[in-house]
Amino acid sequence: MDPILVIALCSGIGVAALLLGILIGFFVRKAIAKRKLGTAEERAKQIEADSRMKAEMEANKTMVSAQKEINQLRAEAEREIKERRSEVSRSERRLSQKEESLDKKTEQLEKKNEQLDRKLKENDAIRAQVEEALAQQRSALERISGLTADEAKAELLENLETVAKFEFAQRMDELEEQFKDEADEKARNYISLAIQRCAADHVAETTVTAVAIPSEDMKGRIIGREGRNILKLETLTGVELIIDDTPDAITLSGFDPVRREVARLALEKLIADGRIHPARIEEMVEKARREVEEGIKQAGERATFEVGVHGLNPELVRLLGRLRYRTSYGQNVLKHSVEVAFLAGMMAEELGVDAATARRAGLLHDIGKAFPHDVEGTHVQIGVNAAKKYKESREVVHAIEAHHNDVEPKTVIAVLVQAADAISAARPGARREDLENYIKRLEKLEEIAKEFRGVDKAYAIQAGRELRVMVKPEEVNDEGMKVIARDMAAKIREEVKYPGQIKVNLIRESRAVDYAK
Repeated sequence: MDPILVIALCSGIGVAALLLGILIGFFVRKAIAKRKLGTAEERAKQIEADSRMKAEMEANKTMVSAQKEINQLRAEAEREIKERRSEVSRSERRLSQKEESLDKKTEQLEKKNEQLDRKLKENDAIRAQVEEALAQQRSALERISGLTADEAKAELLENLETVAKFEFAQRMDELEEQFKDEADEKARNYISLAIQRCAADHVAETTVTAVAIPSEDMKGRIIGREGRNILKLETLTGVELIIDDTPDAITLSGFDPVRREVARLALEKLIADGRIHPARIEEMVEKARREVEEGIKQAGERATFEVGVHGLNPELVRLLGRLRYRTSYGQNVLKHSVEVAFLAGMMAEELGVDAATARRAGLLHDIGKAFPHDVEGTHVQIGVNAAKKYKESREVVHAIEAHHNDVEPKTVIAVLVQAADAISAARPGARREDLENYIKRLEKLEEIAKEFRGVDKAYAIQAGRELRVMVKPEEVNDEGMKVIARDMAAKIREEVKYPGQIKVNLIRESRAVDYAK
């Protein structure tokens, strides 16, 4: 057989077999697909049935739960409605009871109003009778006493006023004695403790300083040729040199203690050196001025160290040192300030107040006196401005401002500084005043006493520390004396400046004199 034909025949058989296989595979796959599709439909129907069953079960559960909640809410609502109804019924019962009570009270009030109306009418009738009886009695009393109603009222008021004054004075005296005893005891303890613990020296400064010289020949050398030396020294220091017949001494006169001190040191250096001429005088004066400034600084530092006050501005320390050369009524102001600081601090410790602040305020209370005269204002205002400028605390500034009552003291420390200032100034020998001011103060005290009604005589005794007043016994009684003494002391406090305290002593004396003949 032809091989090509065989090949072609084989190829045709193979293609036919392939087509047959494909056809068979198609029908087999179709059968399988139909079977799978049927299985899937059955499964889907089963799933759908299961889902429907589950949904129905869930719906049933939800319905049951909702029914339970509805039943519960219905039960709660019914219970609440019952409670509200019971509460409303109770309220209605209470309201009905109140209405009944109000009706009863209204009836009672109406009855009482009727009774009151009857009583008011009766009272009006009685009042008319009483007024008529009083008018008759008044006319009878006026006829008997010879006084009208107004005159009798005035006399009665006068008598009542006298009695009231007597009782008021008596009561005031009792209270004053009670408070005074308590206050005096405490104040005496505090002040005596402070004074006993603080003993200060008092030096009376003057306006002249004497410088000793080795011989009388030195006076001529100090004067110099045609007075050139003494003129140069006076020009540089601002101090007058008095060269008189006083043996072995030259007097320096000047109102500025610092200048006097500079002149004294310069003159002593010149006398010790022996070379006295204008150039040397200028050199010694400048050296003495530097020494005085250094001494001022050291004096301020010693004062702060002595009282235990730290942290002061260096300028305040220097101003404190200048107080060494200031006096008040003859009392050295720096020593006075140190003493006030000690006293205020010790009284503050006794009272449980800040002692450090009290000492600081006491040390600085007179700092305004360190400034020269060309600075305007009182020493209190100048001191306040300085304390504010150098950042002192409000308590210290207020104490400086209030220590002479320029303002009302508002802190305990301000009051303590006031008291310490008065104690230091009132020490025996601490201060002195010129004769003219002293006499004026005594005359002013006597004038104040004589202004009061019923005063017969008045004498200022014991250097003005006691005002002894004689009253007229027929015009002033014993109780009235206490009122006059109190008012007189208050007026002295307002109008007179004085150190320490002044005792107002009223004396009432009645005498009866007769003669047996």
